[in-house]
Amino acid sequence: MFIDEATIRVKAGDGGNGCLAFRREKFVPRGGPSGGDGGKGGDVVMESSERHNTLVHFRFNPEYKAERGRHGEGSNKTGREGADVILKVPVGTVAYDQETGDKVWDFSHPDERIVIAHGGRGGRGNARFATSTHQAPREHEDGRPGEERVFRLELKLLADVGLVGYPNVGKSTLISRISAARPKIADYPFTTLQPNLGVVAVGDKKDEISFVVADIPGLIEGAHQGAGLGTQFLRHIERTRLLVHLVDVSDSSGRPDVVKDVEVIMGELDSFGAHLAEKPMLMVASKIDVANKDKLSKLKLYCKKNHLELFPISAVTGKGIDELKFAMAERVEKLREESLQSLEESRQSSVAGRQEDR
Repeated sequence: MFIDEATIRVKAGDGGNGCLAFRREKFVPRGGPSGGDGGKGGDVVMESSERHNTLVHFRFNPEYKAERGRHGEGSNKTGREGADVILKVPVGTVAYDQETGDKVWDFSHPDERIVIAHGGRGGRGNARFATSTHQAPREHEDGRPGEERVFRLELKLLADVGLVGYPNVGKSTLISRISAARPKIADYPFTTLQPNLGVVAVGDKKDEISFVVADIPGLIEGAHQGAGLGTQFLRHIERTRLLVHLVDVSDSSGRPDVVKDVEVIMGELDSFGAHLAEKPMLMVASKIDVANKDKLSKLKLYCKKNHLELFPISAVTGKGIDELKFAMAERVEKLREESLQSLEESRQSSVAGRQEDR
C-alpha cells in the first residue's frame, strides 16, 4: 500500500501545576514556603527516517498526544518533565500547517528533526513568590497548556529520474528492464496506480554510477486540474533531476499524432507549475519493434527542432536500452555535480555575508 498524503492532529503535553506547600518539620521554626515548580510538558517531534517509505501509519492513527508534566511537590521538589512523542516520517515528506496552509518543514535529508508542537511550561510553586516582605506566599501557578496543531503531510518521492508520458507507453516495462523493480504490467490504461521506484546501476564496480528512477503513473490531458490520476502524482516529479519522456510510436495507442501527445504532456507539466516543464529532459520513442514509421519520423523531426535528444527503444526486445541507461547516468552525474557546486557557492556566499556583518 502506498499512502502519500495524511492529516494528523498533535497535542503537546501541558505543563505541571506549581505546588502550594510550607515546610513543617520538627525543630525548624518558621520553615517557610516550599512548593516546587511543575514540570514542562512533552514536545511533539517530527523526524525523517530512511526506514519509512509511506505515510500509511498516520492514515490509521491520526492523533498524537505528548505526556503532561508532573505537578510540583513540597520540599521544593520540581515535577518531572513529560515524555516527548517522536513521529517518524519518510525522507521527502513536506509538513503544512492545516489552518494557515504554510509550509512548516521539508524533510529532504535523513535524520532531520524539528519540534512541531511545544510542551507547556510548568507553573511556579509558591516558594518562587517569597520575598523579604512577603514571606508566606500562597500564590502558585497552573501549568501552561501545550500547543495543539493540525498538519497536512505530503510525501514527494526522492528520485533522480522521473519517467513520464501517457498511460501504456511502456514506462513500467522500461523500469522493469533497467532495474530490479517489478511493477504491474498490463495492456489497459492506468495499470500503474502508485509510483514505482527502481535503482539503476551503470558501469563496472570501480566506476559504477547508480541512480533512482521513478515510474510516475500515466498523465492525460487535464491532469493538472485533476483529470485521470490528476495532481495526485504530479508532485512526485518536483524532486527529480531529470525527466525521461516516453512516447508510443506504435499503432497500439490509438492516438495518431505523436507531436500532440508530447505537447499535451508538456502542457500539463507547465500548467502544474513548480518549473516542471523546465527540467532537463530526454525523449524516448518506445515500442520501436512495432513502430509506425510515420510516427517515428514526426517525433524525430520534433526533437530535432526543439533540440531534444531522442532514444528509440524497445523494452520487449531490449534494443536501445543500454544507450538510454548510459545517457541517463551521464546526465544525472552532471546534474549532481552542478547541484553540489551550487550548494557550495551558496554556502560560501552565506559565510561571506556573515563576515561582512561582523
